[in-house]
Amino acid sequence: MKTLSAIASLGAIALSLSTVAQADVVRVGFASEPYPPFATLKSDGSVTGWEVDIANAVCAAAELECEIVTSSWDGLIPALTTRKIDAIAASLSITEQRRKVIDFSDKYYQTSAAVMGAKGDEITPTPEGLAGKTLGVQSASIHQTYAKRHFPDTRVREYQTQDEANQDLFAGRIDATLADILVLDDYLASDDGELCCDMKGNVAHDESILGSGVGFGVRKGDSELLERLNAGIAEIRASGRYDEISKQYFDFDIYGD
Repeated sequence: MKTLSAIASLGAIALSLSTVAQADVVRVGFASEPYPPFATLKSDGSVTGWEVDIANAVCAAAELECEIVTSSWDGLIPALTTRKIDAIAASLSITEQRRKVIDFSDKYYQTSAAVMGAKGDEITPTPEGLAGKTLGVQSASIHQTYAKRHFPDTRVREYQTQDEANQDLFAGRIDATLADILVLDDYLASDDGELCCDMKGNVAHDESILGSGVGFGVRKGDSELLERLNAGIAEIRASGRYDEISKQYFDFDIYGD
C-alpha cells in the first residue's frame, strides 16, 4: 500500500510539474501576411523581424517560452478569443474599440500613420488633399477605419496586405496609401519604392482610432499573463535589451513618447 501511495504521489507531482511547464509556454500570434520590418513569414515557416525579436526577449525576461503561431491578420483576435493562441504580437494598436473585446499589455512601441504617394503628385495627408483620390489601405486595420472616418471624399480601396497596396501604387492603380510610417519607410528603401514614390506626411493623430501605441493583446481576464508580459517589457527596457534589438533595425527610438 505504501508503494502504491508513493507511486500515486509521484504521479501527482509529475502531473503538477507538467501543468506548470505547459502553462509557461505562450502561443504568440503573428500575422501570416508580410509586415516588414516587424514580422515576415518565411518559406520555411519561420517568422522573422523586429517584433519577433522583441516578443522573444519579453518572453525570456518573463520566464515564458514563446511559441510563434501565424494566422491571417483579421483572424488573430478570433484566434485569441477562441483560445487557439494566448497572445497577439502583430503591431496591434491599443484602441478603445479593441479593448471592448481583449485586454492589452503596456505598449512596446508607438509610431505615426502616414501617407505615401507617387513622386511628383501634389498630395497632402488631409481630407482636402486626398479628395477625389484613391487611397489604398490594409483591410481590418486601424488605417482602414481612419481613412473611412477622416477622408469622406476619398475612394478607399482595401487590400489583404500592405504589399498589395504598394504594388498597386507602383502600377498607378491608386494614388496613395495610408499605413504605419515605418512600413512605408521600409518600402521606400526598396528599388521599387525609390523609383515610384515618396512620403507625403503624417496624418493628424486620432487616438480613438490610431490608439496609444502597440501592445500584446491577451484574452479578457488573463491577468496573470498580462502581469508577466508587462514585467517582461519593463525588464528589457531597463536592461537595455530593448534598445540593443531596436538598433539592429532602426536609427531612432521606436518606443515613442
